[in-house]
Amino acid sequence: MQGRVLSIAGSDSGGGAGIQADLKTVTALGGFAMTAITALTAQNTVGVFGVVETPPEFLRTQIRCVLDDIGTDAFKSGMLGGADNIAVVAEEIAAYRTVPFVLDPVMIAKGGAALLHDNAVDALIGVLMPLATVITPNIPEAERLIGRRIVDERDMVEAGRQVCALGASAVLVKGGHLPGTILTDVLIADGVEEAFTAPRIETRHTHGTGCTLASAIATRLAQGRSLRDAVADARAYLRAAIESAPGYGAGAGPLNHGVAITEIARG
Repeated sequence: MQGRVLSIAGSDSGGGAGIQADLKTVTALGGFAMTAITALTAQNTVGVFGVVETPPEFLRTQIRCVLDDIGTDAFKSGMLGGADNIAVVAEEIAAYRTVPFVLDPVMIAKGGAALLHDNAVDALIGVLMPLATVITPNIPEAERLIGRRIVDERDMVEAGRQVCALGASAVLVKGGHLPGTILTDVLIADGVEEAFTAPRIETRHTHGTGCTLASAIATRLAQGRSLRDAVADARAYLRAAIESAPGYGAGAGPLNHGVAITEIARG
């Protein structure tokens, strides 16, 4: 099916999240993955042990050289770091307003490490969010964006409305952090609200789920799917990748990003 996807995100040395998860996801879903790396991280399934950010102008060079030669059918952003990097990403993406852009507002690692500087939240809201086709916050990220707690599905819907009011065209509020045996994500787009539900998978192997979902949505958008269908397809892929996780690591383990490839290979 192809579909070019430029992922702008940080590198995960453990291979489960960030650029590595994006590359695997886009490839598994039949797209062509390209990258602009915002930071190097030293991390595994237990935590983040170090971060070295990419200088903003070198980040710009990565983006421009890919777009000038290969082009893209969708953008996806993840960990961006500081306000300067966010400004660069916004400036470069602004020239491609007709190209879908999935914004995953990566703020906190699963182990609790901050991945977005405090002074960068305003920049993300003010200059990057208005460019996004859809923003995909989890519960803690949505809470940080709107400044209040989210405790149930009704709060998720209201949070989505508030994020849209901040300038987002559409928002997918992911409910994985809420308790319960049923996991619910809420999509708000064009004033329409839709809940996607599925039984929760009891597992510790959830490292990179946000990166994976956002990259899968971007791939399907790059391939011409509607936002609603892209979200549905991405959730199905993510679920299969969680269910078939390889079991690596002592902490939040990685997914099986190759699950789609495996199914194709089986015929």
